[in-house]
Amino acid sequence: MDVTEKKIINPASGAIVMALGIFLHGVMSHFLSQSAERWFALTFLFLAIVIYSKLVQQFFQKDFLTPFLNNPVNSFVIGSWIAGFSVLGIVLENYTPLLHSLAVGVAVINSCLWVFFIYVSMKNFKRLWQRPTFHATHGVVLLSAVAAQSLVVLWEKMFPGLPDLVSLSAFGLGVFFYANGLMLILKRYLSTDWSLIEDWTNTNCIIHGGLSITGLAMITTNLLDGLLLYYYWLVVLIVFCLVEGVEVLRAIKRIQQKGWKEGIFTYHISQWSRNFTFGMFFAFTMAMRKNSYDGNLLHEFHHFFLPVLALMVLLALLIEVTLWACEVLVGNRFTS
Repeated sequence: MDVTEKKIINPASGAIVMALGIFLHGVMSHFLSQSAERWFALTFLFLAIVIYSKLVQQFFQKDFLTPFLNNPVNSFVIGSWIAGFSVLGIVLENYTPLLHSLAVGVAVINSCLWVFFIYVSMKNFKRLWQRPTFHATHGVVLLSAVAAQSLVVLWEKMFPGLPDLVSLSAFGLGVFFYANGLMLILKRYLSTDWSLIEDWTNTNCIIHGGLSITGLAMITTNLLDGLLLYYYWLVVLIVFCLVEGVEVLRAIKRIQQKGWKEGIFTYHISQWSRNFTFGMFFAFTMAMRKNSYDGNLLHEFHHFFLPVLALMVLLALLIEVTLWACEVLVGNRFTS
């Protein structure tokens, strides 16, 4: 993202925190002991501090802030900062109860940042709708919805006494943002000529990731239960398969044209969005076990499906961490 000549860190680096955080929140317990989980949580905290300190330092650079906020598409990566903060707060609360005050502080700061992000999102959605086919809109705009729903989940965890109206308002705003983002993405791909190899972006996996975190917010707030939630999960599963089917086809074409390394094994910051969305679908599916209707139709399927999905999330994370480590070692830079 070329918004400044003095780039300290890629603005999308919040995706690293949200991807690692959702793994620790939902998947890690399938592979590690409780004591090991705490050490991983503390390591995650240290990594998050490093990333967010660099993001804050860069955010207040004069040459960075104005062009970044005025970019009607890329400015939505602020949503990854908020989602990252949300999973950070949840992980701290789950695995390090002695750091409860820190988790509360993270939740408060995150809520304030979200208020600012609402303004940025509203302004840039308006700009995108004024010229919907001019900008190359992609899945990053759906981080506006992800941010809102991640806060709903965080608030229910940290502030259970919060009035329902607050959580429901954030949930409704998240749905509104998702609908706007999805329509803009569809308009872009249905109204213009585009190449699957060059124009389909990694962030488009947030199409199903946004649905997954919305479902998790529904369960967390008890907004939806029973048969309707079961049908919603099926819709998310179908969208997950469709979007990832496109991703598989894109990967095949990229390998054929560019080879294995350049085609799929070259690091890019946007790849973390896939780790997040896979982990979020796992978290949503695992939470579905609490659904009163789930036991009738999905219990046996989930009993088989969840371990397989957990392995998929772990494998995707190991690949991404390896690519990231190679980028750091070879390129001598923390993020790119």
